[in-house]
Amino acid sequence: MGYRLGVDVGGTFTDLLLFNTETGSFWRHKTPSTPHDSSEGILNGVNAICDKAGVGASDIDYFLHGTTVATNAVLEGKGARVGLITTEGHRHIMQIARSFVPGGLAAWIIWPKPQPLAALEDTVTVKGRIDATGAEIRPLDEAGARAALTHLKAQGVEAITVSFINAYTNGSHEKRVGELAREIMQDVPVSLSHEVLPEMQEYERTLTTVANAAVRPVVGKYVSNLRDKLAIAGMAGKLSLLRSDGGLMSAQKAEEQPVNILMSGPAGGVTGALWVAKNAGFKNILTLDVGGTSTDVALIENLEPRRQRTTEVGHLSVRASALDVKTVGAGGGSIAYVPELTGALRVGPQSAGAVPGPVAYGKGGELPTVTDANVVLGYLPENLLGGTFNLDREGAKKAVQTIADALGIDLMAAARGIIDIVNENMFGALRMISVQQGYDPRHFALMGFGGAGPLHVNAVARLMGSWPAISPVSPGVLCALGDATTRMRTETARSFSRLAKDTKAEELIAILEEMAEQTHSELRNDGVPENEITSEFEVDVRYAGQAFEVPLTITADALREEGVEGILQRFDEEHLRLFTFNMDTPHEIVNLRAVALGRSLDLPAAELPKGDGNPAAAKMRDHTLWMDGKEQAAVIYDRAKLRQGDIIPGPAIVVEMDSTTLIETGCVATVDAVGNILINLA
Repeated sequence: MGYRLGVDVGGTFTDLLLFNTETGSFWRHKTPSTPHDSSEGILNGVNAICDKAGVGASDIDYFLHGTTVATNAVLEGKGARVGLITTEGHRHIMQIARSFVPGGLAAWIIWPKPQPLAALEDTVTVKGRIDATGAEIRPLDEAGARAALTHLKAQGVEAITVSFINAYTNGSHEKRVGELAREIMQDVPVSLSHEVLPEMQEYERTLTTVANAAVRPVVGKYVSNLRDKLAIAGMAGKLSLLRSDGGLMSAQKAEEQPVNILMSGPAGGVTGALWVAKNAGFKNILTLDVGGTSTDVALIENLEPRRQRTTEVGHLSVRASALDVKTVGAGGGSIAYVPELTGALRVGPQSAGAVPGPVAYGKGGELPTVTDANVVLGYLPENLLGGTFNLDREGAKKAVQTIADALGIDLMAAARGIIDIVNENMFGALRMISVQQGYDPRHFALMGFGGAGPLHVNAVARLMGSWPAISPVSPGVLCALGDATTRMRTETARSFSRLAKDTKAEELIAILEEMAEQTHSELRNDGVPENEITSEFEVDVRYAGQAFEVPLTITADALREEGVEGILQRFDEEHLRLFTFNMDTPHEIVNLRAVALGRSLDLPAAELPKGDGNPAAAKMRDHTLWMDGKEQAAVIYDRAKLRQGDIIPGPAIVVEMDSTTLIETGCVATVDAVGNILINLA
């Protein structure tokens, strides 16, 4: 039998989901994360989930892992000290950067410019020059390169980046310096820009390669540590990590190019939602992943999540494919407060996190949070996780009362105010990925997951007009489900930079097929059989003179049939949708990309036994909650006992091991064939 284990490490909990690929049955487990060493929490979880399933670690064929190790290294400034080698005359490339200042008109006065990941004192130059066509104008000064590397070694750098002008057309100079670097500094990882990002735009290429170098030692140490501990536990299966774009990459590739896993964490939720949507028969989904600190939102159209060409982590924006996920500081631990100056209620982005956590958790938290407001209103029943986790409702009331006193209103109104504001924050994030990108949210269903997603999904669906509101099976471990059900993916890019009118379709096809062979061989080296690999192509197009481009997915067959004109027509349609106008300027083809994908797993979702529409067998007890300005009678149900076809009128609460679903007044929920709760307006 084949087993796949998905593991998602969050700030508070490590989620695990073990899948039997033959029967579709699965086991789930949540264990506290161990921030000092994530592998400890992972191993605790692996042992527990294997015991539950009655299998040994040696039975697991694939260990699939979403991690925020690289993200945290960047956010916390804990990346390696990077030595940067550039072309003579270009030493200040990281300091000059782009002339973009975030914020309003006065931002250039008050914006503290972030420190580059490679400091100026660790940046050296080497003579030698390649031109824009890839021809060598001046040979590489090898003696100068040796001297530069010896200087960086004395400086104590922990990683090396080589980024020469025009290296994307010809990487021979970079390759030679890389060889010298490995000779002079044997144990220091070397990142070459023409391997990490073979595209034009010197700053973006250098920044992306420097970011790759900065997180390489951190990710390398983490992966080798995890690999060793899993081997001790008896696991011989293949270790793969989730890429920012929702595909999988081998652990070895992740160690070499960790810039591709910077958004590995949030990507798991989107790939999990995709699997649920396929099995539930939905094509267009907005995702609402609500954790303890933040909410991640994304858009899936025709079962294809939107991707973007940049990965943003904090102030860092690197050129690497990622799912288009927007994050806001709104989660279960978000702290509510009333500033003296305005006297208006605010919620987040500050969070009580896992320590000390919400007041209701009884772990020493004192500040009122979203979770506390949910407890006060009765949306979160006092005993969670099957009665093993009791909430302190009196403590939560006391904390929320401080907000009520500051606003001069009663306790329940203050608690509901906190919930309304956090829902509006989530609504704002969802508008960014839908309305502001030219999509009508009324054409999408809204799926809420993460620990707190199903608590808020009904209210946010009302704001968005996105129905049904979906609470998937195992919403709390959906990211781990995503890790377990996605497929291998790799890509390569090449700058083309030519006017479309001077380009023939045959030229593009020849280059794309050459790139496809390169990506196929990468996946073959990762153990994917050739007959399971498929290719996709992307072309970046812009109007000549524009500073940004629009990526379009194409196939070689479509290119043969429709020619370059077909691409341009699609570009005009997409440009109009994104920006509401088109131009008469000639089109320019900027970059080409080839993507290779492994086989998509056809894992079935287990069907629930059929019910008669009456959920009485799942009823736990009657309950009272506060909604629409008054106390209302509600019912609490046990999700594990619901049957397909059960109809649950609101207000009601459905509890399970890893999450709680709230069905509001005026709404009704039905349980579908595979156990998803679909909430619609009554």
